[in-house]
Amino acid sequence: MRNYRPYRTFAPHAMDIIAVRHLTRYRYARPVGFGEHRMMLRPRESFDQHVLEYSLTIRPEPVDIRYIHDVFGNTIGLARFSAPADELLFESFVRLEHTPERSLDDPSAPDLARNTYPFAYSAADLPDLYSSLLRETGPEGELLTIWARRFLEDLPKVDAPHVLAAMAHTIHDEFEYVGRAWGPAQRPALTLRLGRGTCRDFAVLMMEAVRTLGLAARYCSGYLYVPAREIPGGTRQGGGNTHAWVRVFLPQGGWAEYDPTNGLVGNRDLIRVSVVRDPAQASTLSGTFEGKPEDYLGMDVEVDVVVERPGRTRLEARL
Repeated sequence: MRNYRPYRTFAPHAMDIIAVRHLTRYRYARPVGFGEHRMMLRPRESFDQHVLEYSLTIRPEPVDIRYIHDVFGNTIGLARFSAPADELLFESFVRLEHTPERSLDDPSAPDLARNTYPFAYSAADLPDLYSSLLRETGPEGELLTIWARRFLEDLPKVDAPHVLAAMAHTIHDEFEYVGRAWGPAQRPALTLRLGRGTCRDFAVLMMEAVRTLGLAARYCSGYLYVPAREIPGGTRQGGGNTHAWVRVFLPQGGWAEYDPTNGLVGNRDLIRVSVVRDPAQASTLSGTFEGKPEDYLGMDVEVDVVVERPGRTRLEARL
């Protein structure tokens, strides 16, 4: 591979307090009734991110809201309505502590060789990773395998961190980012053929490609913090809306995150809301309305992600 860039995690910096405002507004030509709506808006709790405050405003006000966890442990909100309206609004506010990962490897671990190709998981992990290992079959699977195997060549070390970093960097360097606010992710073969896509297209391409190499991968959806500083190669792509990237389970090291849209390795500036096997399972908002198709006028989305400034404690005052 030409223009190889070795993988590296960025030097750790102090924990950030990040604030996120996410507004979604559905517009209708006349008052309509609403069925149950499913929401995936609350970030996941983990050692690297901790929710400090969370609030949700819904108009018209629902008659009931309840929360459940899905099969992956994501927080799902379910809202039921009784009053018709010509607008349905969801606005969430969250403040959270976010700590960048220090490293994708433990240099003192005795079994780092487990990360080398061919990749193999322990017998204890395999049953729980099975669904995240399922790969494309047929002609599309063969095309992905051919494309993915290029990342096993010309690397100074053929191990999972270097292979995955090379793949994330290549997607960032060789594919054109084209924003597309709505619709499902396109098929990986189409992304390869077009040479362009949005963040969810690149996440699906990388997820399916690493599965052909025998690694378990999942689709992440959440938010991207776009700092004032620039990263090598230009500014970040994918801000101003929800963002998508990939989680891969390293044989030695556990789940690690890769953002192929921006060529990022690790969780820096990535705020995790949902982790799923298939992007169809990561819908931020879904529901139904009772009316004619022509009653629906459209949807507006606004996402603001900022680092909290000293001396300010209310999210609403910052956004």
